[in-house]
Amino acid sequence: MYTGEYGSSEEDSVEEPKLKYERLANGVTEILQKDAASYVKCNCVLKINLRFIPFQFLALGTHFGKVFLLDIQGNVTQKFEISPVRINQISLDESGEHVGICSEDGKVRVVALHPRFSSSNYKQFVTGGNKELAETSTLHEGEGTITNVQWRANLIAWANNVGVKIYDISTKQRITNVFRDNISLRSDMYPCSLCWKDNSTLIIGWGSSVKICAVKERDHAEMRDLPSRYVEIVSAFETEFFISGLAPLADQLVNLYFVKENSDHVEEEFRARPRLDIIQPLPDGFEEISSDALTVRNFQENECRDYRLEHSEGESLFYIISPKDIVVAKERDQDDHIDWLLDKKKKYEVSVFKDQGYQADLKIGMAYINHLVEKGDYDTAARKCQKVLGKNMELWENEVYRFKTIGQLKAISQYLPRGDLRLRPAIYEMILNEFLKTDYEGFATLIREWPGELYNNMTIVQAVADHLKKDPTNSTLLTTLAELYTYDQRYDRALEIYLRLRHKDVYQLIHKHNLFSSIEDKIVLLMDFDKEKAVDMLLDNEDKISTDRVVEELRDRPELYFRDLKVSHKLACMLSYDRPNLLPFLRDSIHCPLEKALEICQERNFVEETVFLLSNRRALQMIMEELGDVDKAIEFAKEQDDAELWEDLISYSIDKPPFITGLLNNIGTHVDPILLIHRIKEGMEIPNLRDSLVKILHDYNLQILLREGCKKILVADSLSLLQKMRRTQMRGVRVDEESICESCHASILPSDMAQNFSVAVFHCRHMFHKECLPSPGTIPGVQFCNICSAKRRGPGSGILEMKK
Repeated sequence: MYTGEYGSSEEDSVEEPKLKYERLANGVTEILQKDAASYVKCNCVLKINLRFIPFQFLALGTHFGKVFLLDIQGNVTQKFEISPVRINQISLDESGEHVGICSEDGKVRVVALHPRFSSSNYKQFVTGGNKELAETSTLHEGEGTITNVQWRANLIAWANNVGVKIYDISTKQRITNVFRDNISLRSDMYPCSLCWKDNSTLIIGWGSSVKICAVKERDHAEMRDLPSRYVEIVSAFETEFFISGLAPLADQLVNLYFVKENSDHVEEEFRARPRLDIIQPLPDGFEEISSDALTVRNFQENECRDYRLEHSEGESLFYIISPKDIVVAKERDQDDHIDWLLDKKKKYEVSVFKDQGYQADLKIGMAYINHLVEKGDYDTAARKCQKVLGKNMELWENEVYRFKTIGQLKAISQYLPRGDLRLRPAIYEMILNEFLKTDYEGFATLIREWPGELYNNMTIVQAVADHLKKDPTNSTLLTTLAELYTYDQRYDRALEIYLRLRHKDVYQLIHKHNLFSSIEDKIVLLMDFDKEKAVDMLLDNEDKISTDRVVEELRDRPELYFRDLKVSHKLACMLSYDRPNLLPFLRDSIHCPLEKALEICQERNFVEETVFLLSNRRALQMIMEELGDVDKAIEFAKEQDDAELWEDLISYSIDKPPFITGLLNNIGTHVDPILLIHRIKEGMEIPNLRDSLVKILHDYNLQILLREGCKKILVADSLSLLQKMRRTQMRGVRVDEESICESCHASILPSDMAQNFSVAVFHCRHMFHKECLPSPGTIPGVQFCNICSAKRRGPGSGILEMKK
């Protein structure tokens, strides 16, 4: 019997449980909060590069018609919207590449793929419905609804209202009919459970009846007109409860039972927790090996048909499926066995004294650890030390020295006590030195994980320093040494190492331990490492860092501080130290306070920078009046692309011949030069006027030529693309026996090519039988592809058109 979260015994038994349980969570939890499970199918094979690789996944069908592919932890890897109603059955082939699914919305109720469906020679599947079981032709009909179908090798088994049939696909013969025993039970409420144990053994569970059927070869002398195979029922028995699912476990059976019990207070029966039993079948009965009551969600509301049992062959994994819960059962291993012995204090020697019981437990545990060490499973042995040795310091240290003797200190390092119980510092130092000799990364990991109080910090610092003499640039050792210095509160040494390594943790170290006074002479190093973070730190901690010292440090490295500064008054002074970079900085900055920058630029008479910071018209005026630079004024007007600025520029220049010459030479592509020419006073002497007019005419001709050239290129490209589209649309479309009608999904060509047939093929490559086409559209005599037209009109419109 088993007692736990998902299973419990009905009596206080000392027998060790056979199975352990855990709830399938992660994505499954979210799915079952909004939906309900109706079917689960397990597959443990993945086909990669034509080879079969073990890989387990689950296909989960729900009441709302969805199918989810899950990994073994319950994480969703794919989701399919199959139907608006319940998924009845899912079938997978051996490769896991193909999935057969059926739901409650059609006449197909159950489906099974050929186990080797992915092979080109085995593209077969069977479906069962309200009246018949069909492959490419009907295999059976006339005995009511098919409720279950399972395919194994060459044998197909299915259940209907009468019983279970088995069909041999190799000989195309039905070889048996196993009648159901209790016909009074409704088959929809108490469905038949079918499970193939191997290629020739079928297990049938129906109601409270179990039958194990062996398919055997018939002797040639007995065949006559009989099938080449026959079925022998090797075991048949009745159970106490109703069967919801069954699965093989070696030569035993795992049965999932739906349980109804009578209440002492209520006359009616009530639904109890389902049970998972392991039984040993006998020719005329069975022996119960174990029985667990399962606490699944909402078990009080479930019927027999709501439960299913799915198993993974070769792994002894069992999935108990109910609408709102999926529980995984698996066989217990040797580790579980030892844990149970320790937890339950099951002793090799019976004793009434507590200390003797402890010694027996310790003897068991130490014997198991010795066994693991002898077979080379050092990690498991080290992990078991936590439970077996407990808080016995002497035993712990003995084990550590034993692991040192066999060269496995690394294996036990991650399991050493580091909480209330602590070993002598020498033990931890011995392990750290072992890692330091062979594994720098492992050493660094232990330093980060182990509290510094476990060992003598100075001893380890000296050991690391000795190794750095041999490898002075090793970044792992240097980083670890900085961490050791930090723990020892020698922050200046740690800071020096972090800056040397350009380590990302340097800023965290400064903030965490308030080291701002220690970095005033290291500003350049910090900015060389990460200018953005350094400037942010300086601006956010002006009260802790001497601004004068920062300015002094950066005076010779002005390129370091130009960025989007939210500058204070003192830091604003830094703007003046690098005049060549100032204007690019002002152009790119989005946070710089413009009023402060304008004030500084005006104080230092930085005209170009002041022009940039002023309004457009005021800036233009300053360029013309203070700089007297017509080229710069024209360039400024071009950048702003403002008609009013051009008007101001012309008005200012109209009585200044050199300005007029500059305008005539540059504005032809921005402003109509006639506007300027008309405003020139008669008799005004303009330097190089003839050359300016020639340039205006030349610029005009150039614009005309560019437009004509662009027009020719555009026309040529349009014609080329039109011809390409025409050639593409005039190409022939291949129509062969694999082509299908997009309306009826039948082959586009008749089986008898001598018959008359008519086919419509559109440019989009969709094909239809003429009789399958919908009525023509609004333009008489013009037919459009209904599928492509539906895509253009919107979702669902093509389906509506087909139904007209």
